[in-house]
Amino acid sequence: MHTATQPIDNGVNVTALLGAREALAQAPAAARFTWRAHCDWVRGTHSRIAIEDFHGLGETQQHRSRFTFEADHPEVFAAEDHGPTPVEYVLVGLAACLTAGVAAVAQHRGIQLRSVKATVEGDMDIQGILGMDPEVRNGFDDIRVRFEIDADASRADIEALVAQSQKRSAVYDLLTNPTHVKVEVK
Repeated sequence: MHTATQPIDNGVNVTALLGAREALAQAPAAARFTWRAHCDWVRGTHSRIAIEDFHGLGETQQHRSRFTFEADHPEVFAAEDHGPTPVEYVLVGLAACLTAGVAAVAQHRGIQLRSVKATVEGDMDIQGILGMDPEVRNGFDDIRVRFEIDADASRADIEALVAQSQKRSAVYDLLTNPTHVKVEVK
């Protein structure tokens, strides 16, 4: 733990997070959330995705605004490259989730952050996606996350921040543990 003369402010309201955790301990059903993404095909491999609502705390919740994303494939795949590929969005999610966790854990532990940069890379053999080799998986073979963190803390404390963030990251969990996915046509 770092002791400072100035209050630590990483922009995370830890008091509210801990209060929410206590409240949800008393009402665990309210902790069940359903996140939603609505996707419309545009043309070719181009899609437009919207995020605006989710279910949590026992009812439908609205984001402050509607978020839209474009997804496509690059020109090297004979596509029009109108946005990141879906697998790149997975890397975005992992980077954002781990980085948010670092900020929250640092705030809770009294560590002032000056900067946090994460580089996330995923290796993939696209022979699987293209159906060239049934032995090659369609997804990532390997993902690497590299943090550069400048903080009022020792290297051991910074490594502990990252380790705790990884331990509590929903996206890290999604990538490292099997998740049941049901796909249906209506």
